[in-house]
Amino acid sequence: MRKIFHFSLLLCSVAFGSGARAESVLFLNPGSTREAFWVSYSQFMQAAARDLGIDLQIQYSERQPELTLAQARVALQGEHRPDYLMFVNEQYVAPQILRMASQSGVKLFIVNAALTPNQQSLVGERADRIGSLVPNDEEGGYLMMQELIRLHPPVAPGERIELLAFSGLKITPSAQLREKGMQRALAEHPQVQLRQLVYSGWTQERAYEQARQLLGRYPKVSLVWSANDEMAFGAMRAFAEAGKVPGKDVLFSAVNASPAALQARLDGRLSALLGGHFTLGGWALVEVHDHAQGVDLDQYGGRDRQIPSLQLIDREQARQLLAMGAAPDYGVPFRKLSAKGRPPTYRYPFNLQMLMH
Repeated sequence: MRKIFHFSLLLCSVAFGSGARAESVLFLNPGSTREAFWVSYSQFMQAAARDLGIDLQIQYSERQPELTLAQARVALQGEHRPDYLMFVNEQYVAPQILRMASQSGVKLFIVNAALTPNQQSLVGERADRIGSLVPNDEEGGYLMMQELIRLHPPVAPGERIELLAFSGLKITPSAQLREKGMQRALAEHPQVQLRQLVYSGWTQERAYEQARQLLGRYPKVSLVWSANDEMAFGAMRAFAEAGKVPGKDVLFSAVNASPAALQARLDGRLSALLGGHFTLGGWALVEVHDHAQGVDLDQYGGRDRQIPSLQLIDREQARQLLAMGAAPDYGVPFRKLSAKGRPPTYRYPFNLQMLMH
């Protein structure tokens, strides 16, 4: 099976001065090199690694959890082990990786989807698991649904607004949490009727095929909630082929600040767009770098943290993010975000506003 490696190797002396060694980090990217979100996620990490002087390696598993586990096994039990292994609890692979890591000497950091409460109780506390950083997925699903409902024209008393929802994979924590947020918003708006929730596996083609069928079944749908941008575009294509105008006849929402999604937000085809969590890996590298420098992460907001990285993106922000995507360093001073030498009241300022200038 072909493994795809991305290397960002840096001379230690550049960041640390002569004699110091850069910490090595391997990130197991659960996505595909064809997915805009996971590619942008890696690019932001590479920008952080360059600024921080980290020796970063990224391996993609093309959404195959068995490949993630094979990569982890080589990293944790092979001859050339990284100082830190960063990974996502995608499809609940974390406990197996933690078992492999035992006695390896490699320190672990989980991003995007952390241990579930059940997993945490089974695994217990581990000195080699130095932290986790996750987005506000449940709140994100809620905010996106609320925004769609807010933008929908008023309906007569007793009349229903019909909704279709496209989610990712049933066994992906981020999909489950975003759905939960959507359902919380719906409980507050009984005039909105969820006609059907389908699982499209995060892919455009699957959502397109499903939307074509669902349109025939529910021709009065005027809201479409999607847990990522690819699925939103697939559903949008099916509706457009049926003669419905996205942004007018039907309001669409999506998650991910990909160039295509940002452009669709500017064009008005996407009425509600949520993004910012592509930054999590880069922010996590700031914490890893601090840990390598002897910083006690528990003193600065705890080692396990959720941050509000998912935010609604308005048109002006979409414009800024599109322009920024062309800059290789994103204009973020990663080194200046360090907690080293700061008072215990300091909190890492990880949010989308850090990217807005």
